[in-house]
Amino acid sequence: MVGPGWVAGAYLACFRKRDDVRVTHVVGATKQEAAAFVAAHDLEAQAHGNLAEALADRSIDIVGVYTPHNLHAEQAIAAARAGKHVIIEKPICLNREELAALRRAVREAGVKTITGFVLRWNPMVQMIRRAVADGVIGEILHAEADYLHGKIGKPYTKPWHTRRATAGTGLLLAGCHAVDALRYVVGRPAREVFAYSTGRTDAFDYPSTEVLLVRFDDGVVGKVASNLECRMPYVFNLEVFGTKGAYRNNQLACDLLEGQTGFATIPTIQPDSADVLHHPFEGEVAHFLECLNRDERPMPDVEDAAETMEICFAAEESARTGRPVRISV
Repeated sequence: MVGPGWVAGAYLACFRKRDDVRVTHVVGATKQEAAAFVAAHDLEAQAHGNLAEALADRSIDIVGVYTPHNLHAEQAIAAARAGKHVIIEKPICLNREELAALRRAVREAGVKTITGFVLRWNPMVQMIRRAVADGVIGEILHAEADYLHGKIGKPYTKPWHTRRATAGTGLLLAGCHAVDALRYVVGRPAREVFAYSTGRTDAFDYPSTEVLLVRFDDGVVGKVASNLECRMPYVFNLEVFGTKGAYRNNQLACDLLEGQTGFATIPTIQPDSADVLHHPFEGEVAHFLECLNRDERPMPDVEDAAETMEICFAAEESARTGRPVRISV
């Protein structure tokens, strides 16, 4: 485990529920940081302040990268080159150059990866995805996803969250969850992005707010809004509108429900908390290990997540230039 913090703790809780995983090494910014995590969680694991030192152990099968975002690509590349399968927290990189290098390293090493777009295992998101795939709401016209999290940038968040060099952009820091959820439910390639960005405080050295339109294959249009400084409780919306019905989060209206006069509410678990302990990492971990055991492709791996990343990069470029940007993955 690389990066002994809040997210690593959530993954560790998932690992401990299984009898086929054992955490043997923890890598921190310093050996002392790693040792503190090992002690706090009562682990029988070696503590390191250096990733290369841990990667020298040939018995390691998987490396989990849970560090600040500017370190993800570099550390995942090192793990892949050492022949390890890799769990890479989102975002998997901060620019196109890092993305190209990461994809190349993974392909050359022949290792498997999974990326931390964990909301793909949220029950509401999966329900909408299945319904769209099964044609319950007919042909998709457009879809929307919102990541609205006003607590980022406040005094109790970490300084690296608000710096471009370490966080990237608002989309890369957090709004990429909404971008990936949009891709997941629409289920077809993105072709073009147009975006605007803005910000109202000096809490960030990048725009805190980004709104983008995505044109997919077959004419489907998507919209994502990401806002990190709005004064409101955390909200994650996912809506899909089709020719035979529509989902608005856990509410459904469709032709199948004859006599329906309003949206029907479906009891399910929604992605309505920013707390990582609420995120379905258990499903992500189970899927990854099953794919390793069966020698199957995990999803979303680096190759699949590349499109989510390209949408985020295109949104920043479009907001800067005022022009639409073509997507090429």
